[in-house]
Amino acid sequence: MSNLETHPAELEGRGGEPAARQAEVLIARDVPLGGPRAMRVRRTLPQRQRSLIGAWCFADHYGPEDVTLGGARMDVAPHPHTGLQTVSWLFAGEVEHRDSLGTHALVRPGELNLMTSGHGICHSEVSTPATTVLHGVQLWVALPDAYRDGARDFRHYVPAAADLGGATVRVFLGTLAGLRSPVPTYSPLLGAEIVLAAHARLSLPVEPAYEHGVLVDAGPVSMSGTRLQRAELGYLPPGSATVELANLTAEPARILLLGGTPFEEDIIMWWNFVGRSHEEIMAFRQAWEDELDQFGQVEGYEGTPQRLPAPPLPNARLKPRRR
Repeated sequence: MSNLETHPAELEGRGGEPAARQAEVLIARDVPLGGPRAMRVRRTLPQRQRSLIGAWCFADHYGPEDVTLGGARMDVAPHPHTGLQTVSWLFAGEVEHRDSLGTHALVRPGELNLMTSGHGICHSEVSTPATTVLHGVQLWVALPDAYRDGARDFRHYVPAAADLGGATVRVFLGTLAGLRSPVPTYSPLLGAEIVLAAHARLSLPVEPAYEHGVLVDAGPVSMSGTRLQRAELGYLPPGSATVELANLTAEPARILLLGGTPFEEDIIMWWNFVGRSHEEIMAFRQAWEDELDQFGQVEGYEGTPQRLPAPPLPNARLKPRRR
């Protein structure tokens, strides 16, 4: 998914900074995914107060959206990425993915689609005609410097659902509760969908070296004593050996549990690029505008425009944003 803000802010993640030993609640902000009649998403990462959770650097949560009402479907024209991986995860609906690696795939509920940009890739995302309700998340992972200039890649994985007694878990990246995803990552990561039964409580052993985030799709839920409403993202710093979850409702609750070791590198995020300097971001933008081979081309996309133009850079130098 693209960051379609007209004037995207520059955000630099300050790697390795110590986090306060307390839970944080990150409140989502609404962002239109395209024009005035387009679907809106709820963005919890990045924010001024927190840029990353592990290597997770971007989180858009959308739907459930009835796309039969007109104007709300997903149709994101080809757009570029550098220095990151995109993680697509649906709860309902179906999205057609095309990229410059030559991939043509469908994103379906409960199935991981992971695209690695390497030095540069472009892709499009369109909800299919069969979709009536669209509901899911789009996540980005920052690539460490040693791997960000590597080859483009695309992985598809269908994790099995495991019953933990009052909760159903699907681990799509990393390891949790004895469940392991075979999909390789470039830094220690965790990504899992957890559905809690009505009033269920769950104590999950987790890696203490990780920081963790809980994104609530349906709730409210309690995360280690902190109440989280729908679309909020709770954050726990490293040092916790368990994450305590509780469904505070009489209906099933659903969350995504994200985790990873604190990202030790400083990064600059602007538009759809993850880089390391102002000059690098400028070069990425110019390469996209000049239609250079760095990003390749998407074949088969039939929408308008045929590619998203890059927004103008801010008048100031992209620089660190202090926490």
